[in-house]
Amino acid sequence: MQLVHKFSLKGVKVALDVNSGAVHVVDDIVFDVLDYFAEKSSDQIIDILGGKYSAEDIRQACEEIEELKEQGLLYSQDTYEHNENFVNRKPVVKAMCLNVAHDCNLKCVYCFASQGDFGGERKLMPLEVGKKSLEYIVANSGTRRNLEVDFFGGEPLMNWEVVKELVEYGNEVAAAAGKNFRFTITTNGLLLDDEKTDFINKHMKNIVLSLDGRKNVNDRMRLTWNDKGSYDTIVPKFKKLVEKRGEKEYFIRGTFTRHNLDFASDIEHFANEGFNITSMEPAVDENMSDFALTEEDLPRIFEEYEKLADYYISKKLEDDKFTFFHFSIDLSQGPCVIKRLTGCGAGSEYICVTPEGDIFPCHQFVGNDKFKMGNILDEEVTLDRDLQLKFQNAHVYAKESCRECWARFYCSGGCHANAYNFNGDILKPYSMACEMLKKRVECAIAIKAKLMLGGEADD
Repeated sequence: MQLVHKFSLKGVKVALDVNSGAVHVVDDIVFDVLDYFAEKSSDQIIDILGGKYSAEDIRQACEEIEELKEQGLLYSQDTYEHNENFVNRKPVVKAMCLNVAHDCNLKCVYCFASQGDFGGERKLMPLEVGKKSLEYIVANSGTRRNLEVDFFGGEPLMNWEVVKELVEYGNEVAAAAGKNFRFTITTNGLLLDDEKTDFINKHMKNIVLSLDGRKNVNDRMRLTWNDKGSYDTIVPKFKKLVEKRGEKEYFIRGTFTRHNLDFASDIEHFANEGFNITSMEPAVDENMSDFALTEEDLPRIFEEYEKLADYYISKKLEDDKFTFFHFSIDLSQGPCVIKRLTGCGAGSEYICVTPEGDIFPCHQFVGNDKFKMGNILDEEVTLDRDLQLKFQNAHVYAKESCRECWARFYCSGGCHANAYNFNGDILKPYSMACEMLKKRVECAIAIKAKLMLGGEADD
């Protein structure tokens, strides 16, 4: 199992202690000594590196590394697998995706939900299904006070009156139980108007706005049903919503494909249009359509992440509010060991409910009856215990490739749906996503190091 991961990026050399999460910006000699420190003595390392550095400097580097090791900041051992909070965890449902609309007014080329219907009948969620869902999460959330609910689709604004009533009802049910709902809505924006904008800004803790970047990029993939681009209709509505939203959370979420491998330009476009909180996800398509990313695209994608890192650093040095979601990682390893090991909690702490009331581990499993866990309208709702345990136990220690991966505590095992769709097994991660995640983590660490150094240390 790899204990230390080292890399050089953006003019800084970094040693990451995998298990503690400690990050060290090191000089050339320490960087080189780390190649041999775990298995060789100081004298042996001097024999190997003596032509490059003096014996005295090599010994000093070894002493510095040994001191960090004694402090638990390098070569630390993994104490998480047997951590009491992990071993004895009793997951409760604390987050829910409500698919309030299995219908959509766009037909995005890369849509995993078959343009909104998830491979089934186009329909909207009845109010009663939504109410039962909110009652269920309140009743099955244990001592958890803050509960997360995402109104999703398809396009949730197509079922707007139900969304409004569910927010009102959810707040009543939660308050009566001493709990609190944090509502989020994910929208393509076509149906946004002043009434919806004001309601969302008042009641939604977060909002995810779907837009792919520059007009030509967006309009190639995000089409209306009459095959027109959506950019010109959506962007003015998004700008108005963000302006009115003030300091409340939101983010623009884009998708990049083989057709826009220069996606850093799309992120810059977001910033230039006044959208400071951004995300750009890689398109995932197990059918390998013409837009699908392949392994041969990885070098180009890595270059783009590095280009985006340069842009990010420049914006932060200007004290700009710009944020790129994937570069905002927690280098302290976060407050919760379970979260680091199990990720999103799909199928155990997080579930998705369809308009029919069917329960799935997450929205990306909807339509696959192998993963149907129950129905919210049953007189006594009982989740399929075998499926629940299967997902509960799909942690980083159950995945062979994760156990050996230096980035396991940052991705927490990756997306179960991608693993299943590409490899037929939620315990076998989708390797391309792994490689992109590792590159983003390295960029994020390098960014923090560069900012700490005031932007210096360029190659």
